[in-house]
Amino acid sequence: MDEISLDPYVQVRTMKSLEYEPNGKKISFISDITGLPQVWDYYRENRLLAQSSFTKEGITFIKYVTGTSDRIIGMDVSGNEREQLYLLKKNGELIALTNSPEHVHLYGGSSPDGKWIAWSSNRRNPAFFDIYIQNLETLEIRLVFAQNGMFTVVTWFPDGKSLLVRKTNSPLDHDLGVLSLLTGSMDWITEHSGEASFKNIHLNKRGDQIFLLSNKDHEFFALACIHLPTKQFNWLARGKWDFEGLAINNEKNKLAFTINEGGISKGILLNLDTCTLYTWETPMGVMTNLKFSPTNKKLLFILNGPAHPSDIWELDLESLNAKRLSYFSQIPILEGKLIEPSLIFYRSFDNLQIPAFYYKPKHAAEKMPVVIFIHGGPETQSRPVYNPLLQYFLNLGYAIITPNIRGSTGYGKTYTHLDDVRKRMDAVKDLISLVEWLKGDKDVDVEKIAVMGGSYGGFMVLSAISHYPNLWAAAVDIVGISSLRTFLKTTSPWRKEFREYEYGTIEKDGDFFDQIDPLNYADKISSPLMVIHGVNDPRVPIEESEQIVNKLKERNHPVTFIRFEEEGHSLVKQKSKKYAYSKIADFLEKYIGKNQFINVDE
Repeated sequence: MDEISLDPYVQVRTMKSLEYEPNGKKISFISDITGLPQVWDYYRENRLLAQSSFTKEGITFIKYVTGTSDRIIGMDVSGNEREQLYLLKKNGELIALTNSPEHVHLYGGSSPDGKWIAWSSNRRNPAFFDIYIQNLETLEIRLVFAQNGMFTVVTWFPDGKSLLVRKTNSPLDHDLGVLSLLTGSMDWITEHSGEASFKNIHLNKRGDQIFLLSNKDHEFFALACIHLPTKQFNWLARGKWDFEGLAINNEKNKLAFTINEGGISKGILLNLDTCTLYTWETPMGVMTNLKFSPTNKKLLFILNGPAHPSDIWELDLESLNAKRLSYFSQIPILEGKLIEPSLIFYRSFDNLQIPAFYYKPKHAAEKMPVVIFIHGGPETQSRPVYNPLLQYFLNLGYAIITPNIRGSTGYGKTYTHLDDVRKRMDAVKDLISLVEWLKGDKDVDVEKIAVMGGSYGGFMVLSAISHYPNLWAAAVDIVGISSLRTFLKTTSPWRKEFREYEYGTIEKDGDFFDQIDPLNYADKISSPLMVIHGVNDPRVPIEESEQIVNKLKERNHPVTFIRFEEEGHSLVKQKSKKYAYSKIADFLEKYIGKNQFINVDE
């Protein structure tokens, strides 16, 4: 089989933030067609594609201003996540709104009359987010709610006199409240005991009821409604998996959402008038950005699957037939070459069943080298989506396995908390059990197992190779934590408290951090290591990578360190991705590949 170069895999374009123009004539989205995320418009009638933004930095989100063709967009500087807001006018003019580059701004929507927007920011105190409104004509900014905590705006009420607000108590626990813009008073509407999350929140026409997804008193996210005058909470539909991505139509009589069945999306349509549920068929993947058309006849969504990279799909609400609407991600040379995984389960040290997606190359004449790829978070989930690097590895003959070790989301609250604080090393043991499971596959070369991950996944990589050094032929750590102690001292102020819910505090758990931190076991590492980090990372400061690289260099251990000066916690620019992926591929080829002769600068 002729191997395909890395280029076409990286050239597959990404897509996010799908939005209908209010008049329905065009669909707006963000894509990296030019190599940097920009706003693009797709015109339905003539299928024309046009670029709408031309900025030096990547666009982070887009939202239309109520009743207009103007849009609010977000940008940060080289991945520093200090998002600023801009008004992108219909004529292409770009107007800066927030102008406070040292602070973060989280958009909360436009008022019903389209004259005001709401957002939250940590301007008053770097650790807390207050609520502001801003006039789009005069650019006047008003602070409307200030309190120590993490407050964000969900939406405006139909009368424009109140805001629906979410308070984030911890990453997995929220409260919802109604903020009166007339009095400044807050009325909390979701009293609960224990942990509960509330997301994908939509108001009915009168503004006296909200539809939302919640896991209140429940393992999984399910569909509920709250009657605001009485604060009565009622379930509309529940299941054995998380519900995701709730959307509502303009007439407020149809809801759409997806069910996360072991990581794979299944679409659901609910008619509120008849209480009837419908589903539709799509290829394996993850559906996001569900949007009803202004005419209420179509449902748009982005489908991103291993063999179907992100593109716009459209569901006809009468026939329930879904079809691919755009082919922006299509690369002819890759047609028929992309590989879907199998969903497998393996037993960990304590008999817990761990789910994983197992990708096998189409052509493997010999025993396969394996790359174990670990997601970040840890409160996220490895899902079957297009990943250029993983698909390229498959093309080279590597098998890939992406485990959802304990602590992942998608399998209920209990599972998500199984790695909290002093249970941290149980998640590492899940990786060790995976290596044991792989030994039972006769097609696997157990002498050529590499481990790779980003962010928290990078911490898992460093923990695995420092505590269980003899299992790994190579390792790749991307923006990973090398010491929980130093990480909690240096991560951005607005993130610190929420990370402590997951990892513990230096005051209470510092002794435990010292017992497990990879940095303290750097002399045990025996596998070659590649480390990649963006200088502007506000989540995991680059010092986390520098300190472990320096320790390894002191003893002349094979370590390759790549710094990106204009990137942050993730690689956004196409040129950065291409460079990093090619270096990772060379590195793995040297240590677990078929040829094992390529020189990588140490």
